[in-house]
Amino acid sequence: MSDLIDEPIPGVNEPEYTVTEISGAIKRVIEGEFSHVRIRGEVGRVSRPRSGHLYLDLKDDKSVLNGVIWKGVAGRLSVQPEEGMEVVATGRMTTFGGQSRYQIVIEDIKPAGMGALMAMLEKRKKALEAEGLFAPEHKRPLPYLPEIIGVITSPSGAVIRDILHRLRDRFPRKVLIWPVAVQGENCAPEVARAIAGFNALTPGGALPRPDLLIVARGGGSIEDLWGFNEEIVARAAAASDIPLISAVGHETDTTLIDYVSDKRAPTPTAAAELAVPVRLELLAWADQQGARLSRALTQTIGLRGQRLRDMARALPRPETLLDGPRQRFDRAADRLPLALTGMVQKRRVQLSESAGSLRPSLLSRQLAEQQRRLAASAPRLGAGLSATVERKREALGRRTDRLSIGPIRRNVAQQRDRLGDLSRRLSKAGTAQTDTWRKQVDALDRLRETLGYKATLQRGYAVVRGDGDVVTTAKAARKATELEIEFADGRISAGKAPGTGGGTKSGPKPKPKPPEQGSLF
Repeated sequence: MSDLIDEPIPGVNEPEYTVTEISGAIKRVIEGEFSHVRIRGEVGRVSRPRSGHLYLDLKDDKSVLNGVIWKGVAGRLSVQPEEGMEVVATGRMTTFGGQSRYQIVIEDIKPAGMGALMAMLEKRKKALEAEGLFAPEHKRPLPYLPEIIGVITSPSGAVIRDILHRLRDRFPRKVLIWPVAVQGENCAPEVARAIAGFNALTPGGALPRPDLLIVARGGGSIEDLWGFNEEIVARAAAASDIPLISAVGHETDTTLIDYVSDKRAPTPTAAAELAVPVRLELLAWADQQGARLSRALTQTIGLRGQRLRDMARALPRPETLLDGPRQRFDRAADRLPLALTGMVQKRRVQLSESAGSLRPSLLSRQLAEQQRRLAASAPRLGAGLSATVERKREALGRRTDRLSIGPIRRNVAQQRDRLGDLSRRLSKAGTAQTDTWRKQVDALDRLRETLGYKATLQRGYAVVRGDGDVVTTAKAARKATELEIEFADGRISAGKAPGTGGGTKSGPKPKPKPPEQGSLF
């Protein structure tokens, strides 16, 4: 039994750790062994909280590794990680003791080869195409001869020189250049802001709004052109109200902005050729059209003149056309006096016949007949009027029987009751309002009494006046010729102020002024 007691118990002498201590020890070991590593894997879950940090999972067919990209690093990435992308992440391994897990703090992340970029580009292209951004009906026609052309490109590259040289050779136009970065992490946001900025300009303003936009860049690898594959650039180009030509890379290079732009140019020089026509060709065409117009006018005028002369030869002479009407006019003029004489004679005979039938006796007989008819109608007229008046009186009596004063009296009574009710309500409201105003006046009067100096005098203070003015200092009291002290129950004269040699000041006392702050004692 004693031998069993003396044997050491395993684990009794091993040190004890707190949870925080063991977590810190594991953190130091992992960060010391894996201070800087490069990991290749597929991006799994991607989380972008409002803090700006980026959380993601790196995985392969057997394991998953948590990763975090801090806000400052995430903003500088040229390619944002997306789910399903194969990448190579560079960073340092660390632990997060709050959840007992290890993770990698990523300092840089890039696609693992061309296949990952192309897969991500194809996925983004399908998403934008499903939204209808590539639809042909959204394409706007380019202006034939724009007054102002806006160019979005690098101001120091050869692209802008090629565009300006080609515009100068073909048709000189005003050009506004918006300098942007054409590769790197600043490329996409600067290009999107440039497109939106040109669209925000006011037509006809101090800085005129362009009639056409050209987004241009020279050739390069897919990584160099990746800024023009970003979604913000594609959406800015699709939302542009100004027609836009994309001229990014060479003829074999294709970016997302090429699909949403109104016209794709294989090169920046070709974009300038699409923007304006050739001035010399336009002048030659105008001269050719002018010559054709002159020839057409000359031929048309000659043909119409010949047709007019041919038609004039078929027409009779003016003198021949007037011979017949002139003869008819002469014959009518010869017949007119005889016709007038015969017409007057005929009218005279008709007047004589009509006057012969008019006799005074005939008129007397017609007048007597009308008087007899009037005398016969007079008795019947009185009876008819009496009958009409009687019928009207009976109709009036029937209508009067239906009229009753009862409803009118009931209406008057109801209106009188309503008037009385309104009068009582008005009197009650007036009384309540008057009481409210009286309480307010009383409260204000109490406040006035409280804030006035009279209430202070009730507590044992007094007001000293010298020559009618309030005295607040001993110096002022010595200068006064006469002092007066006011108490709560009245005023007394203190006589001549000490330190003065004069007597009592004669004359009327000046009007006392209310005491100021600090005049009570």
